[in-house]
Amino acid sequence: MSTKTLGWLGIVRIGLVQSAIGAMVMLVTSLLNRVMVVEYALPAALPAGLVAWHYAVQLSRPAWGHGSDQGNRRTPWIVFGMALLAIGALVSVNAVPLLAERVALGYFVAVIGYSMIGAGVGAAGTSLLALLAGQVAPERRAAAASITWIMMVLGIVITAGVAGSLIDPYSLQRLAMVASGVALVAFVVALLALWGLEHPRQRLMVAAQDAPSVGFGAALREMLAETDARQFTIFVFLSMLAYSMQDMILEPFAGLLFDYTPGQSTQLSGMQHGGVLVGMIVVGFLGSAFGGGTPASLRRWIVGGCVGSAVALAGLAVAAQVGAAWPLTINIVLLGFANGVFAVAAIGAMMGLAGAQGPSRSGIRMGVWGASQAIAFGLGGLIGAVGVDIGRALAGADAPAFLIVFAGEAALFLVAAWLAMSVSRSRDPARRSASPNAPARVNLPQEVAA
Repeated sequence: MSTKTLGWLGIVRIGLVQSAIGAMVMLVTSLLNRVMVVEYALPAALPAGLVAWHYAVQLSRPAWGHGSDQGNRRTPWIVFGMALLAIGALVSVNAVPLLAERVALGYFVAVIGYSMIGAGVGAAGTSLLALLAGQVAPERRAAAASITWIMMVLGIVITAGVAGSLIDPYSLQRLAMVASGVALVAFVVALLALWGLEHPRQRLMVAAQDAPSVGFGAALREMLAETDARQFTIFVFLSMLAYSMQDMILEPFAGLLFDYTPGQSTQLSGMQHGGVLVGMIVVGFLGSAFGGGTPASLRRWIVGGCVGSAVALAGLAVAAQVGAAWPLTINIVLLGFANGVFAVAAIGAMMGLAGAQGPSRSGIRMGVWGASQAIAFGLGGLIGAVGVDIGRALAGADAPAFLIVFAGEAALFLVAAWLAMSVSRSRDPARRSASPNAPARVNLPQEVAA
């Protein structure tokens, strides 16, 4: 258990690590996607399948989180994950020319590379979130979630801009140099940000001996037996499924029904992400300035964000019928804003619930929720796109297909809002520790680090 909490500078440093993770993931999920399809004329399904595979590998998150729970430091797990992620990114880059020349070997190398990326994100990301949950004061959790996720988005944006400018005119040598530079800079930034950041958790003596360690299976069963944790896992899956279903269909929607050009639809997507950032900033600011870090307040933000997302998606369903007369840009910005509100508030609530059984359980909890999110992201885009394709084939028109998918997303967000409200309103750590089934532990006073 930690005797200190992180100050604002420490939270920003964790945000830098999150930025480094985002930068390396962008390299393979965005840049390599374009290179495979455009420069090497490979089927679009190939990079899409590899990205889906890297999400599947992240089902290992609970195991990584449980591993980081067993020691008194999470930093080694984060550094290991970052190293694995960097090496996996470089292996994936080297697989690209092999895919065009020696297909079987190329597939093998690509799967190895993307497996390392998924495992690296799982190890580093899960342990980083557990560190954030364990060493950030409750009243700062909403702001901490906003800061770290905003920095991750900024890291992706900056890396995309820099890498995009350096890779032209394209050549395999330039791709290798840019990828190596991104991986090296991101890894070094993460190392510097982590240096001396973590306060080691102190193992407390209970009844003259340390509490026995719990195996992975027992820890997982213990978590899923808890009603709040189990309901929150379902909430994360459903809300992130709804969140990601729109990813693959918004730009085609704008092009097919509103006659947007590729440039205009890309700008529309940028405005949506701008709305997400504004929503994150609003929750972070109000959460810090007006005591929004309490469980009840975070729950209100979550429910409000989910309901707002449902309303915005219902608006898009109506837009599919109304057509060009509908204020599409405003609708998309409001959707992004509501998405940002619910996402950051959910992360803040996740950090609070992660520590409900003490820091020795926060890693596996973050791992389970991270795995649930990864499954949702992997399925969401696919379900949205396939749903539109099936709808267009059955209805013989575009508008009914988009209407059905957007309405389905709205319904998922409403179910997620109901689940968020159903989680207990108060999970008092003192009361929990008094429970006969709770692990024995001692609460130490906390002091805020400068």
